[in-house]
Amino acid sequence: MTKKNVDDFLTEGLYGTRLPKENERIQFLGTLRERIVLALTVGQVMSDSGIKKLEQAIKENPEAKLLINGHVPYRFLKEEKSLAAKYNIPYTAITNNEKDTDIGAVLTYDYAIDKENIYIDEEQLNEENEAIEKKTFIDKVKKWFGS
Repeated sequence: MTKKNVDDFLTEGLYGTRLPKENERIQFLGTLRERIVLALTVGQVMSDSGIKKLEQAIKENPEAKLLINGHVPYRFLKEEKSLAAKYNIPYTAITNNEKDTDIGAVLTYDYAIDKENIYIDEEQLNEENEAIEKKTFIDKVKKWFGS
C-alpha cells in the first residue's frame, strides 16, 4: 500500500475520496456497469422507444431499482416513472451538474449481476416500431370497413 503525500490529502479534502471506477459511475448515473440490467440512452428515454424493453426488464427483475438522469426534462420521464409505480420499483433522479452522460435511465441492482448486453439494439427497436405501425394501420383499415 502506498503512503499518501500532501497532494493526496489536499485533493481528497477539496474533491472528496475517490471511488473505484469513478468514470464508470459518472457514465451510469452513480452505479457500476456490472450491476446493470438495462441502460437506455437519453434519446431512447425522450422518444419512449425503449419503454417496452424497460417494462419487460422490470417484470423480470422486480427487486431492481430505476435510476433516471435528472437532466432529462420531466415531461419525457412520465412513462418511466409510471412503470416504476405500476411495478413498485423504486426510482431516483440523479443529477450531476459537473459531469455529463448520454445515459437516460438505468435499471440496476445493488450488487453485481454481470449481464453481457445492457443496451437496446437500435435495429431491434426499429423493427418493433415498424411492426407496431403496420399493426395500427391494419387496425385502422379494419375499422373503416367495420370488421
